[in-house]
Amino acid sequence: MNFHRKPPKPLITNISKIPPQESWRMFQIIAEFTDGVEYLATIPPSVSIFGSARLHEDSPYFSLTEEIAKKLSDLGFSVVSGGGPGLMTAANKGAFRGSQGLSVGLNINLPHEQRSNQYQDISLNFRHFFARKVMFVKYCNAYVVMPGGFGTLDELAEILALIQTHKARKVPVILVGSAFWQGLLDWFVEQMLALGTISEEDMALMQLVDDADEVVKIISASYQEQDTLDTVKSF
Repeated sequence: MNFHRKPPKPLITNISKIPPQESWRMFQIIAEFTDGVEYLATIPPSVSIFGSARLHEDSPYFSLTEEIAKKLSDLGFSVVSGGGPGLMTAANKGAFRGSQGLSVGLNINLPHEQRSNQYQDISLNFRHFFARKVMFVKYCNAYVVMPGGFGTLDELAEILALIQTHKARKVPVILVGSAFWQGLLDWFVEQMLALGTISEEDMALMQLVDDADEVVKIISASYQEQDTLDTVKSF
C-alpha cells in the first residue's frame, strides 16, 4: 500500500499571513515562562496543593488544607497553590501562618471565580493554563490534591501522565479525603485497569489519606530520600 500522497492543502503558511495578535501572544507566553522561572527558582523545596475554588471556610476541607499547609511550611516547604479563593486560599493562608516556607500563588485570569487571595509572598499572574501548569511542576517535591472540580481533576491527570511517561520526577501524589476520592479510584480499577489502559504501577503513583500528619509524614520521608539520591548522584 502506498502511504504517500499529495497533501490537500499547503503545509507551510506564509508568515506574512499570520495575524499580528498571534505574534504578540507568543511573546506573552515567553514572558510568563520567564517570570515563573525567575521568581520560583528560590522556592524549593516546595509542595503544590490543588483543590476547589468553591469550598470555603464552612467546609471541613478548608481547615484540613490550611493545617496541611502550615505543617509543611513549619518544616521548610514552600507551598504553591492556584492563588485564588476556596481551598487555594486555605493553602496559602496555612503557608503564610507557617514559620519557614514561602506562600506562592500562581493566579490565572478567568472571567469568573478566580481572584487573588491576600496570603501570598510570591504572586504571579498567568493568562495561559499550560504555562501555569509548568510552574506547578517544575520545582515541586510533592503534590497534595484536595477535593475539587474539573480544574483539580485536570491538574491531577496532568501530573499522573507526566510521571507515568517519565517527563516529571516521581514524587508523592497524595489524594486527601477518602470519602471524596475513593469512588474515582474504584472506577480507575474497575474500568481503566480492567481494560488495560493503565497498569498497577500507575495506580501505585497515588496515595489516599485523610490525616494532615500522614500527608506531612509521606512528604518528609520522600524528600529525605530524594535528597539522599541527589547527594549520591553528585559524587
